[in-house]
Amino acid sequence: MKIFEYIDRINLLHKLIKERRTGTPKVLARRMTLSKSRLFRVIEDLKLKGVPIAYSRQSQTYYYTNNYKMNINLEFMPLDNEDAKEINGGYWISNKNLLNAFFVH
Repeated sequence: MKIFEYIDRINLLHKLIKERRTGTPKVLARRMTLSKSRLFRVIEDLKLKGVPIAYSRQSQTYYYTNNYKMNINLEFMPLDNEDAKEINGGYWISNKNLLNAFFVH
C-alpha cells in the first residue's frame, strides 16, 4: 500500500535529518528513491505543517532548527456496532462482523 511506503519514507527522512546526515538534495532524493523535485515537495509539505527543517550548504545536510520529534503511526482495530454507525465507509461481512473501513483507491 502506498501509505505504508510514504510513512516509511517520512520516518527515514526524519531519522536522517535528526542525525544531520542527509547529504545533498540529490543524494537524499536518490537514497529515498524520489526525484529531486518530489523530495522538495515533501520537505515543503512538512515545513507547511510546522516542521522546522533547514538546509546547511556548508555541512551539506538538512537539519532541524529546533529540537523536534515526529511520531507517525497507524492503528488497526475492529469496531463495534455503535462505532460503525459513525463511519462513512466500510461494509458489513455479516451481522456479527464488521470489516475495518477500507481506503478508497
